[in-house]
Amino acid sequence: MSEYRLWQTNFLVCAICVILSGCAPRTTSTSNGYPHFEEANAGQYAARLPQQVSLGNEKVIVVDPKAYAWGAYGADGQLVRGGIATAGGDYCEGEEGSCHTAIGTFHITSLGGENCYSHIYPRPKGGSLMPYCMFFHGGQSLHGSPDWMLVEANISHGCVHIRIPDAEWLRYNFADVGTKVVVLPY
Repeated sequence: MSEYRLWQTNFLVCAICVILSGCAPRTTSTSNGYPHFEEANAGQYAARLPQQVSLGNEKVIVVDPKAYAWGAYGADGQLVRGGIATAGGDYCEGEEGSCHTAIGTFHITSLGGENCYSHIYPRPKGGSLMPYCMFFHGGQSLHGSPDWMLVEANISHGCVHIRIPDAEWLRYNFADVGTKVVVLPY
């Protein structure tokens, strides 16, 4: 069995276990109409972010590598949803130098679905799953990762890893091509 197929099979088994165990998030809606999920520890990461920002009169996704958090802000500047985020690391095995996520203001250039995957990692042929990818800077994207891969450390190869349910919500309920993405300094 290929490494890609094995990862995909393990991922599906874990997802089914979560759903069957009753741990699947419940959907509600916020006062500004965006759906969000209630989850046990999402609040601790959202609380690390400002509840309101002034970044223009447009919706924006903010990534804070120091807080290990991301937030989606509506055009009114109010935080709609947030959660844990793992950004690019100081060191990446097999790479020269750091793999930090680019810092600055970007815009989403393309969107993928649940079967999005890397054409680069793992080296040399790629194949690593990146569900609900939202590319914003070259090969860097926001995308889902299994919960067990999300830790309070910046260890990715440059992408921003978030929970799969968060990535799905962000991809289908918030992000569009052109949505602003702001990555704060490390």
